[in-house]
Amino acid sequence: MVQQYGDTATATQPVTATMQVPDDADATTTQQYEEARAAAHRAMSNVTIIPDRPSAALQAEPDVEMLSYRGFKFGAAFFGWLIAIAMSVVLTLAVSAAALGSAEVLDYTRADAEAQPGAAGITAATVGVLVLILAFYTGGYVAGRLARFDGGRNGFGVWMFAFLFSVLAAGAGALVNNQYDLLDEVNRPDVSLSTDTVTTAGIIAAAALVVLTLMFSIVGGKAGKRYHDKIDRLLD
Repeated sequence: MVQQYGDTATATQPVTATMQVPDDADATTTQQYEEARAAAHRAMSNVTIIPDRPSAALQAEPDVEMLSYRGFKFGAAFFGWLIAIAMSVVLTLAVSAAALGSAEVLDYTRADAEAQPGAAGITAATVGVLVLILAFYTGGYVAGRLARFDGGRNGFGVWMFAFLFSVLAAGAGALVNNQYDLLDEVNRPDVSLSTDTVTTAGIIAAAALVVLTLMFSIVGGKAGKRYHDKIDRLLD
């Protein structure tokens, strides 16, 4: 059968139902398949599976988010200050009990203390300062544990709370003294110390108390933060 398309004659031949494929073609196809399969197997055997790890950008995100948790924490410093007050009361009671027991054992009477007022005053001031610095160290430690970050700053916050409340208490005491003149009624002629000596000793003790409590509050706050640093190192 011949069909005419323009000037070109196209002969159409019938297509048989069974087309014979040469054996060489089957062999070539099988060989190519086996080669591709072997190449894929070699490629897969050289692949090293690495656990999923966040990218550097994703790893940096938690550090950025942690910045919002850093800094001064009002609650941590406030509760640290409360602990410092509680510890000062407990330690004062313990020292007082120990002093009374020692006085009974050593037969140390009030007359002995009045005979050596300087030594008694220095001993009392030293013990008082030690009690307060231990109390502020404990308060700073609690603040550092509660704040999680910036332990030194929150330890300083404990000291600041104590300082502010001390100023308020001193102002209230001065106001009451102006109204009722309480200090003039305090007269101890049995203590053989001049007013200048007592004033100088009080100023030195107050300065030492301010500096030492501040230092130990900050050190205690850093010690409290160090607890969390150990956990972070274990988790890393």
